[in-house]
Amino acid sequence: MNAKTRAYVAALPPVTRKEFRKLLHAVVEAAPRAEEHFSYGIPGYRLDGKTLVWCAAWKKHISIYPMTDAIRRRFAADLEGYKMSKGTVQFPLTEPVPVTLVKKLVKARAAEIRKS
Repeated sequence: MNAKTRAYVAALPPVTRKEFRKLLHAVVEAAPRAEEHFSYGIPGYRLDGKTLVWCAAWKKHISIYPMTDAIRRRFAADLEGYKMSKGTVQFPLTEPVPVTLVKKLVKARAAEIRKS
């Protein structure tokens, strides 16, 4: 983790920090060639010079974005029950981060980048 991401994670409450680390680790596992970066005040990853995902922690959830309409449609059954807004999937802090689902979403996003 770069210094800005470390500081971001360190500032989170303990339970949030634990789940957020799981999210970041899942992103790296799904896209090992992705390069970490920090912009808009949150951690993110780039692949082939393009934004792969950003990750953010909030009071009641952890978010990952951008998630395109195509990805959200493709994984609609897996995403059922999760709150979504334009380009964002929110994982509530009342449950463990769904690591397998995060990996699927990141891999799908990586495939979109490679096609563009």
